Amino acid sequence: MSNEAAPRTQGATRAAEGEYLFDLGTVAKIMGGPAYSTAHGPCVEGDRMMVAVMRMKAGTGAVQHSHPNEQWIYILEGTFQATIGGKAVEAKPGSVIYIPANTMHDGRASADGDVVFFTCKDASYGLHGIKAA
Repeated sequence: MSNEAAPRTQGATRAAEGEYLFDLGTVAKIMGGPAYSTAHGPCVEGDRMMVAVMRMKAGTGAVQHSHPNEQWIYILEGTFQATIGGKAVEAKPGSVIYIPANTMHDGRASADGDVVFFTCKDASYGLHGIKAA
């Protein structure tokens, strides 16, 4: 780990030298994109990668946005409906979604239940993206 103590994402937990285990049940929850998304959950950042487990309440989600880092989303619970680079996708538990860097996308939990997902991004930029104009 680097000597940098502050996380890139406000409120995220930054891994410290010699810190190797994190209980995501006790890590502080943050908003996945305060300006554009209802996703919330714990986030841990290292030098080169960050991970989070996020929840979106049924029928809510994120409006079109992008970020300069690529992202992977693994669906744990529920149905996630998204548009990525203009293409509609529907992901169920066990599905993995790839979002290339700088690609416009949105996503929401289906109306019939919350969606819970594990997400991983490279740490070249924080967790939060940029809402489309």
